[in-house]
Amino acid sequence: MQLLAVPMASSGGSGFTLLLPLILIVGMIWFMSRTQRKQRDRQAKTVASLSPGTKVITTSGLVGIVEETDDEYVTLEISEGVLVQVVKAAVGRVIPDEDAEATDADSVDKAEDEPAGDLKDPVDVPDAGKDKADGKVQDAPKLPPTHTEN
Repeated sequence: MQLLAVPMASSGGSGFTLLLPLILIVGMIWFMSRTQRKQRDRQAKTVASLSPGTKVITTSGLVGIVEETDDEYVTLEISEGVLVQVVKAAVGRVIPDEDAEATDADSVDKAEDEPAGDLKDPVDVPDAGKDKADGKVQDAPKLPPTHTEN
């Protein structure tokens, strides 16, 4: 009996094929850690900028106004005369002032009041929200009864 040696087929480029998944995994870990680092930096800036009178929401959903800050703790007024002391890391986000929001809303309202020069007259669509012949607004269609009536 005679044995013949047959060479096995090589996959070609096996070194790169083995390194590709490893490179992808390292890249994903680097990207995720970079994203988490940015979130931590943003949280640290938020906590560092706390001052009395700032309205905040904690990570547990508690809304309050900062009364005083310490190295580790923030004292919040959650209701008239009710003070709560929480860890600075528990501050989730700062709520923007209502005055700033009001001025932004006023500028939007003024922009809506001014007519734009390039707008045409509104298009009249037939039977869109029109009244019925008897002068009443059409109600939503009634569904048929789900049981037999005697």
